[in-house]
Amino acid sequence: MEVGMSRLRIIVADEHPLIRIGLQEFLTRLSDHVEILEARSLEDALETLDRDGPIDLVITDLLVQSMKGFDGLRQLHQKAPDIPVVVLSVKDSAQDVRSAIDAGAMGFIPKTSSPEVMVNALKLVLSGGVYLPPNVLRGEPGRATTAVAGEASGEASLSHLTPRQREVLALLAQGKTNKQIANELGLAAGTVKVHMSRILKALNVHNRTQAVIAASQFAKTGQIEP
Repeated sequence: MEVGMSRLRIIVADEHPLIRIGLQEFLTRLSDHVEILEARSLEDALETLDRDGPIDLVITDLLVQSMKGFDGLRQLHQKAPDIPVVVLSVKDSAQDVRSAIDAGAMGFIPKTSSPEVMVNALKLVLSGGVYLPPNVLRGEPGRATTAVAGEASGEASLSHLTPRQREVLALLAQGKTNKQIANELGLAAGTVKVHMSRILKALNVHNRTQAVIAASQFAKTGQIEP
């Protein structure tokens, strides 16, 4: 999607009306035409999908200490797996991020982020990329990063990758989209998708977001070139 050109329809799910209203100003920076659909909860967001689709993006707050929030996120992902979901939360521990990722989120933005960071993160997700807080990519603090990397740890996983796939993995660690990876490496978009599929299998992870975390850890330890 060419952010800034197309019409965007975005669901903003947050229990606080002031947050929903405040976000609208920032979201207008994403495209020339942005339509905001407000929801008070993930349940409302699910109903909105049924009633007012198609939707390009869902932004939701979560009571991350509650399993209900993650269950709702899973339901949202199962109902509309092709619609990117971004969590906007006051909590940003690595474990919170991991739980959101496992539930299907494609991005996790702390509410302490600046407007510029928030807008750029949403643009990245809309372009097909993944956004994670810098503390998670650095492996600080918490268990989520090490847990994902543990599932994909060591040269045993990387040994199954070709040199070209390692290059793709290194760019993935930077949060780049398939299109950006294709342009940088001079590959067709379909070729990058094939490489991504093999990378997920080799790393024993289930989605792109987990692969980004694992790739960041491999870059940090020098197992791939950053």
